Amino acid sequence: MSEQRFDSVWDAIEDRPAEAANMKARSDLVIAIREVVESWRVTQAEAAKRLGVTQPRMNDLVRGRIDKFSLDALMKLAAQADLSVHVKVVRPAA
Repeated sequence: MSEQRFDSVWDAIEDRPAEAANMKARSDLVIAIREVVESWRVTQAEAAKRLGVTQPRMNDLVRGRIDKFSLDALMKLAAQADLSVHVKVVRPAA
């Protein structure tokens, strides 16, 4: 049996590189937003109000249920959390 190494857990889980990249971006955003929300030290209901979402939606975010959020939705939540998101696009080394 040969050993495989991956740059990200998403590269190991997802079949296509594009889907792995999407999941990586979504997980990074969820983590960043969750850290901001935790720093507020408020209830999920109050955090939901600040982000403009329902409390059950906030619970999905806090619990890390990234499958429930599109990249677009997470970008909007990041902006609501006063985060600045930067995207870096590079070509792979030849």
